[in-house]
Amino acid sequence: MKSKFMLFVWAALVTIVLIGSLSFARQGIGLITEDFASSNDISWRIEEFYEYIGPAILNPIDKEEAMKKITVTDSEIEEHRTRYGTLADQLSNIHDQYVSRIADAKDNGNEDLLTTLVEERNKKLEDIKKNFESDAHVEAKIRKAKERVLEQYLNEIKMNSFSLPIAYTLTDVDTGETYTFGDTYASSIYKKEFNASNGYLKAYSLPDRHVRGDWSSISYDDSEVYVTDEDILNMANPVKLFEGEVIIPKTVIGKGGELYSQYKDFNRGKSMTFAFYIIGLLALGALLTVAKFQKEWVTETAFANWYSGVKVDAKIALLFATSFILLGYVESHSNLHNFFMYQSLGRWGVWLTSFIVGGVIVTAFLAFQLVNIIERWKQIGVFEADLKNSYTAQFFKALQEMFLNRSIGVQSFILLIGFFLAGIGFVFAAMNPFLVVVYVFCVVFFALPVLYIFIKRSAYLNRILKATEAMAAGRLNEDIKVEGSSPLAQHAKNLNNLREGVRVSMSEQAKSERLKTELITNVSHDLRTPLTSIITYTDLLKDETLDAEERAKYVDILDKKSQRLKTLIEDLFEVSKMASGNLELNKQRVDLTQLLQQALAEHAEEIAESGLDFRTTFPETPFIAYVDGQRWWRVLDNLIVNAVKYSLSGTRVYITLRKMGDNAEFVVKNITKYELGENVDELFERFKRADTARHTDGSGLGLAIAQSIVDMHNGQMKIELDGDLFKVTVTVPAG
Repeated sequence: MKSKFMLFVWAALVTIVLIGSLSFARQGIGLITEDFASSNDISWRIEEFYEYIGPAILNPIDKEEAMKKITVTDSEIEEHRTRYGTLADQLSNIHDQYVSRIADAKDNGNEDLLTTLVEERNKKLEDIKKNFESDAHVEAKIRKAKERVLEQYLNEIKMNSFSLPIAYTLTDVDTGETYTFGDTYASSIYKKEFNASNGYLKAYSLPDRHVRGDWSSISYDDSEVYVTDEDILNMANPVKLFEGEVIIPKTVIGKGGELYSQYKDFNRGKSMTFAFYIIGLLALGALLTVAKFQKEWVTETAFANWYSGVKVDAKIALLFATSFILLGYVESHSNLHNFFMYQSLGRWGVWLTSFIVGGVIVTAFLAFQLVNIIERWKQIGVFEADLKNSYTAQFFKALQEMFLNRSIGVQSFILLIGFFLAGIGFVFAAMNPFLVVVYVFCVVFFALPVLYIFIKRSAYLNRILKATEAMAAGRLNEDIKVEGSSPLAQHAKNLNNLREGVRVSMSEQAKSERLKTELITNVSHDLRTPLTSIITYTDLLKDETLDAEERAKYVDILDKKSQRLKTLIEDLFEVSKMASGNLELNKQRVDLTQLLQQALAEHAEEIAESGLDFRTTFPETPFIAYVDGQRWWRVLDNLIVNAVKYSLSGTRVYITLRKMGDNAEFVVKNITKYELGENVDELFERFKRADTARHTDGSGLGLAIAQSIVDMHNGQMKIELDGDLFKVTVTVPAG
């Protein structure tokens, strides 16, 4: 609270110093030397006296002579004749003015009024006819009107009363004629002598504005003519020179004098102005000593925290606005002498209100702004951040981004320019009717087509936005109509692609959820089956009455189920490692032919028992590839095992290894024992088995593991189905 109080006290002192300084610079020296007689109010009234004493008293225009110098030009005659249209137009107009009035007089039987109206009408009609028949008739009318205007003008000059009680004694240098008013020997507050050394008084017969040449034609509201500039110059008398003296008697400023109140106001204003200058000096002294500015008055306020968040260009705009308001206030209140001369309670109320609002508050706010800017400037990086976050920076960034799509940017720019020019064109068309034709042409052939395009594009944009809202709500059935080849049409096309992508993604997600559910179900089933057997036969072995043969049989079953469970868990761990990318390959040069022969030999007994006829084709020479031998053997092993398990008994299985370009190709073809669905990609899923009833051994991870190993070798694995014909093709770069 104390900080705010001190800030406003400081601002009040600064405002007093500013007003006093500007006032002293403009009025101070003049007030020291100026007296009442040289004040502005008296000076202009003295000038008014010198302007009108010639035309009114010393060198007046002779009215009769002036009348003779009036001229009437042909153009004035023609203008007066045709002012209200052609002869026919004017006659018709006069006739129309009287027809209803004459008819009413007839209907009412008012013969006197009827006769008067008819005579009046005929007189006007005759006058109009004479206007078109005789130039002399028109000239006489114009001259008479000009004489009337001139007489009014000269009478006004002679009747002009001077606003000062001036005494004078002036003698015509040429004729010796003397004009006297008042006592020129009395004590005076103003005195001016005219003679050969000081200069004679020049008495003009026209007011000073005509002498300077910035006159205007003279007319009156009830006249239809002008006394032209040429008339005024022709009627002017030669300039007369006068010597003598002009004074303002001192008695006019004494008690009861005509200028006493003005004189008293002048002196009071002068004294109070000098008193204000002294207050200003005291205020300046206080600002330099006991009331020195402290930035804490500004920084330790709640308003400072809010103001720090204002954009820097808005701050700069406010700073300039505040500065101009303060300068305007000081400028308008610097005429202290005039204010102190004419005082009233109302004027003091207005002055104090403006002093507080326009002076103290504005000065305090200006100081607050300057301190805020300086403090943020001192903080490293803050001012730069303010500049980047300013409205101006954001505007230019938005302007740049407006042209990211050049077509939209150019079209928007053209629309803005078009509407701007349309507004300017409307203003010019309103000022100049001739431009209306040009403006209408531009509107019809430019503005309206542009407006049509703008409305059409806006409607299309709204349809796109509505369709986008539908997409966001999950309604993905309808495409957005693509109209033309504009950027909006391209955007609609992109949204359609996005909609299709979302729809496919949702389908894939649903499929993934289904497969996840199947995965959990299958894992649970495949783990529970051997585990249940292990628990069951373990309980049976606890029976002490079992003979050795049965015990050995149960142990053998336990061993098989344990191995089955071990294989399942190992496969599951291996698939998890491959999926997470934690499995590393140990690549080396491997003979794929030999590796295939070893894998077939490993399962020779199972192949023989299966009743399948294996037909193999592979190179007779070593076929080298740069692979991880152990992992690649697993691929071959899994595919051979799948063929043994899921091939129809009594059919042939074809296994081929060959070179295709730079790749090694391994193909397994067989007739499936079980009916497979159309979606062969699901066979790569984990725990997916052709035996959906899960009567056969196997983890269901064979193809998934093989697929992962092939992918790690940058190879490809493809499954094809043609009815019951099952074909797996594996390719890997040969080394």
